[in-house]
Amino acid sequence: MPTTLITGASSGLGAETARQLAARGHDLALCARRLDRLEALREEILARHPDRRVAVRALDVTDDEQVFAVVRDLRDELGTLDRVVVNAGLGKGAPLGTGRYDANRETAVTNFVAGLAQVEAAMEVFRDQDAGHLVVISSMSALRGLPRTMTTYAATKAGIAHLAEGLRLELLDSPIDVTVLYPGYIASEMNDRAHGRGKGPMMASTRRGVASMVRAMEARRASAYVPGLPWAPLSVVMRRAPLRLLRRMV
Repeated sequence: MPTTLITGASSGLGAETARQLAARGHDLALCARRLDRLEALREEILARHPDRRVAVRALDVTDDEQVFAVVRDLRDELGTLDRVVVNAGLGKGAPLGTGRYDANRETAVTNFVAGLAQVEAAMEVFRDQDAGHLVVISSMSALRGLPRTMTTYAATKAGIAHLAEGLRLELLDSPIDVTVLYPGYIASEMNDRAHGRGKGPMMASTRRGVASMVRAMEARRASAYVPGLPWAPLSVVMRRAPLRLLRRMV
């Protein structure tokens, strides 16, 4: 059975990804700050799939030493890590220059610096194994610079996507694959706060949105806009829209 490690797995997209991969036959290594939620998720998954192995660890992804220690420990416990999903993230933000550098810095550290640590730890394992699949969860917001509360968030998601693309270029024709996913609006705790529970524009349910993500992971696609409709065609519009049109869209 393949083994997948997921960070930020205690809720939202991470938890649903764990459920859907377990149904597809994956053993799981689940990490997040809230260990109680991870343990509840493990019990839920094992009740449905008693033949799965599910290891859980408390993890603050902004603690660099802990990131490396936890990834190594889970690899040792499960014997291998076939896939690592860099999912943990933060959606805080404020318009630049409005006195909330603290919020923007926290988002930058969590989404990019901590993302870098997770990628480094995963690649350490994959290089040692000479095999693996790195999946980085970016965002549709990575496609353009965005205004107001989204400015820092969008920049971090663009940064982590470029990090993964650089790796993909380096690893062409190797046994290590790199996937970047660009989710649009998918119901989750983060989007609930921003848009209201499941009521934002073009909001997909958690199950449907994650099903699209999992299909792209399993196909080892280099990149995917998920769900494909409407986000694949909208990605073309977002990349090419003049600034005044883009401002009206966002």
